Amino acid sequence: MYLKGVGPGRAAMLEAKGLKVVEDLLTYAPFRYEDRSNVKALRDLAPGEMATVIAEVRSSKTSGFQRKNLGMFQATFTDSSKAVLVGKWFHGAYLADVLVPGLKVALYGKVEFDSYSGYLGMMHPEFEILAEDEDGDSSLHTGRIVPVYAAAGKVTTRVLRTLVHRILEAIPQTDEDPLPAHIRERMKLPERMSALRTLHFPPLDSDVRLLNAFRSAAQYRLIFEEFFWLECGLELKRAKARLLPGVPFQLTDRVRERIKEMLPFHPTGAQKRVLAEIAHNMSEPHPMYRLLQGDVGSGKTLVAAEAAIIAIENGYQVAMLAPTEILATQHYFYLKKLFQKLGYVTILVTGSSTAREKLQLKKLLAEGLAHVVVGTHALLEENVAFKRLGLAIVDEQHRFGVEQRQKLMTKGDGMAPDVLVMTATPIPRTLALTVYGDLDVSVIDELPPGRQPIVTKHVKQDSVEQVYSFMQEQIALGRQAFVIYPVIEESEAQAQTKAMKAAAKMHEHLSVVVFPTLRVGLLHGKMKPAEKEAAMEKFQRGETDILVSTTVVEVGVDVPNATLMVIEQAERFGLAQLHQLRGRVGRGGEQSYCILVTEKLGDVGRERIRTLVDSSDGFYIAEMDMKLRGPGEFFGTKQSGLPMMNIGNILRDADVLEIARNEAAAFVAHPPTEDDLKRVVTFIRDHWQRRYGLVQVG
Repeated sequence: MYLKGVGPGRAAMLEAKGLKVVEDLLTYAPFRYEDRSNVKALRDLAPGEMATVIAEVRSSKTSGFQRKNLGMFQATFTDSSKAVLVGKWFHGAYLADVLVPGLKVALYGKVEFDSYSGYLGMMHPEFEILAEDEDGDSSLHTGRIVPVYAAAGKVTTRVLRTLVHRILEAIPQTDEDPLPAHIRERMKLPERMSALRTLHFPPLDSDVRLLNAFRSAAQYRLIFEEFFWLECGLELKRAKARLLPGVPFQLTDRVRERIKEMLPFHPTGAQKRVLAEIAHNMSEPHPMYRLLQGDVGSGKTLVAAEAAIIAIENGYQVAMLAPTEILATQHYFYLKKLFQKLGYVTILVTGSSTAREKLQLKKLLAEGLAHVVVGTHALLEENVAFKRLGLAIVDEQHRFGVEQRQKLMTKGDGMAPDVLVMTATPIPRTLALTVYGDLDVSVIDELPPGRQPIVTKHVKQDSVEQVYSFMQEQIALGRQAFVIYPVIEESEAQAQTKAMKAAAKMHEHLSVVVFPTLRVGLLHGKMKPAEKEAAMEKFQRGETDILVSTTVVEVGVDVPNATLMVIEQAERFGLAQLHQLRGRVGRGGEQSYCILVTEKLGDVGRERIRTLVDSSDGFYIAEMDMKLRGPGEFFGTKQSGLPMMNIGNILRDADVLEIARNEAAAFVAHPPTEDDLKRVVTFIRDHWQRRYGLVQVG
């Protein structure tokens, strides 16, 4: 469809916002609504009311510090009634070039008496420049409930309003509704086109509070629909995956004996339950797709190692994929230690292995001489071949795209390997349903016995001497401590170099100045694997009192005698990562402590630190992390497999997501007719890849 007003330049700006076709604009929901139906002349305004006025800029001035736009911008407005209104904006110096005398604008805000000027005024009013409309229709922008959109480059909310209105005018009222009729009727949902018209241009009698809470009937219908298609797609994908031939692993007495031999301690009830779920899946003739979730220190890697034994004892190989070299190295050391008493060969393949090393390692894999391989994205390269891959373990899956997970699955010899996805970031249930909707979920909800809750304290940088005194006391009691430095997010290589320098500097300061009589060790991502292993082993054996480290110790480090974790510059870490680091202590029977040392904090930083001090519940912490950062940033990457929602919001609309999931599962399992299912499959296939960015369903 050709859309008047969208030339090549504007099209490029819209595309950068993900708005490529007309349907994208139709489902580009306003993020807010303003009731501009109360348009008043300036002379009729009264203090205390919310109102919209159409006025002209008469004069303007900026006072205060202008260089960084910190000044106060003030403009006076007038209209045909000759009355005057004053508008004020803090940090508004940039508006001097925007609200110039003679400009006609619509202002919306709370009317108050401005004692300084003696006129009525508005503090920080919303404003929209009323240039001559391209279609001459100013009634779209005032005198009604007006949708407010996030701008797309230089395409303003006003232009978007005009474009969406043109599309709605051009589309027939009775466009076909793709949502299955029986669901629509049972849930009393409005027709799609009617819902879209109301989404963008609500009737005058609409409740603005309901609109801004995204709970009008039209919004509910469109949110439900978005989640319904996503969940249907995941259900179909899950059903299709279950039809693939997999390896039916035998659970023999030898397998059970080997698992007992490997276990370093008696497993918890939760670990036993989860292993039983995994073992049952692995014994079936179809591939397993399971998510293993659990809080810090709950023993997920140990359960993954037990699953690996099932595969190895059946004559298959195991691959573990980790998102960073640091994480891959951690897992390699841990699994190597567990498996060496069983005689299994564990190898590590990462991007920094030399060409010669890679060649040798690939040969071991291809000939079946390596039982377990741990690696980064390097494992996904086409020339990495397995003799018999039976189990793929993916750690921190949200850092990988769904397609990358599938690439690993194709490395089986005609049989799809079982897939176990682990996450040490506890993910709120609603999010797990969306990101991991094609996986079965196992949760380890119990910590090993005898563990005490970790006491978490917040200390400002200028009181760090008290922290050192406390560290000295703990070490005098025969305990050990970690001191952690942040990896500042840039490229991973640059970040590791910076963090390494900070850690090395701190190591020198602590060992020479603060604790000259104590044994202070150093660990960072730039060390060679053998050096890292030696540093960790010295700490584990108690030959080091304090280990100064970057976030290398985030996972897989188990030192029961370490009772103190000091995190420097804690404001630079995400909540989930702080929770992970805290989980490195509290692994023995003694009381453990985590001290968060920070510089000056902003509002979000303060909230983040407070959450951690108040709670040790990983799921609550993850929920708060997502609220503070938003779902996209929570996953930290566009490769996350997190679908792009236009109208639905998985935090705000968790209840609708649950309903949509249940409806989708019921529909796919028992469609009213074969034709209904075909229609839905066709609709999803046409919209799936483009809208949700997930792998296409068959």
